[in-house]
Amino acid sequence: MPYKLKPPIIILGNTRSGTTIVQKVLGVHPSLVSWYEPRTLWLYADPGRAHDEFDEADATDKVKQHIRGQFLKYQRQHGNRVIVEKTPANILKIRYVRSIFPEATYLFIVRNPFSFISSVELKWQRTLSMKGIRRRLASTPIRQLHYYAGRFVRQYFDKQVMRRKYQAIWGPRYKGMAHDLKTQDLLTVIARQWAICSRQAEQDLAYCFVPGEVLRLRYEAFVADPIGDMERIVDHCGIELTDEMKAFAIEKVSTDMLEKWRRFKPQELARILPEIEGELERHSYVIPAEIAEARARLRDEPEQLYGAKARNNEQNYRHITEKGNS
Repeated sequence: MPYKLKPPIIILGNTRSGTTIVQKVLGVHPSLVSWYEPRTLWLYADPGRAHDEFDEADATDKVKQHIRGQFLKYQRQHGNRVIVEKTPANILKIRYVRSIFPEATYLFIVRNPFSFISSVELKWQRTLSMKGIRRRLASTPIRQLHYYAGRFVRQYFDKQVMRRKYQAIWGPRYKGMAHDLKTQDLLTVIARQWAICSRQAEQDLAYCFVPGEVLRLRYEAFVADPIGDMERIVDHCGIELTDEMKAFAIEKVSTDMLEKWRRFKPQELARILPEIEGELERHSYVIPAEIAEARARLRDEPEQLYGAKARNNEQNYRHITEKGNS
């Protein structure tokens, strides 16, 4: 008897926003299997595109057939279990993903932008491992491998040979990001990664779904009460919360990362407030007192703010080209 594709569970959310830990806890359930970031599969419609923004027009019949076919293949290879998938770059592809999987169950998670910026800045410094490269290429059609080979080699060369501090590009690629990397400092680009992705996601969620159709989560609430949020999640997904899932969540979920943004000086984060303030308000996040105070000081002494911007723009690609020990 041929297998039939079961409606997957798809976790939407920006990178470093808790999609991985939610997926891991769900993956403990015996009827589910996690598929970790098959990014090149989602790029099947146009692997050479310079950004990650796709919509329903990109979801042609050929694209739908290929992606759904790969999901069915993965499902068969893993005991015919329901797939729990997450690819953070899909925060810019919600209309595209929805067109391909209208029957899927959807979750959406957001995270405080200051914690996001801190976590993502560290990720920009890391080298893509050979394990990561193999995982990404596993879901890549042979005829599309050439689109990625050069990119992976460049990342490896920049970090391992040239010893550059940051990768050339990392995370969801919004339109205009390549230009911003040449004209803005890296913290500004990362702030835009959060704000632009958040704004686009909210527009697309409103367009694609009726209220209540997508379960909304906040990273901070999840780590504070993982069992409480898991009860909401399993109810939304139509499964039971097992003892094994509870034990895994209690063991693995931590609040340790909530204050990591404090490694930056308040004035560094105050400077990028104009980039995130609108989305910050949308999600009801509060500006920490020390950052608000730093912004007030910058307003009183504007030459500090404009001088910093001028230096950053003058140096152009400084964050990408500087060496790791600088």
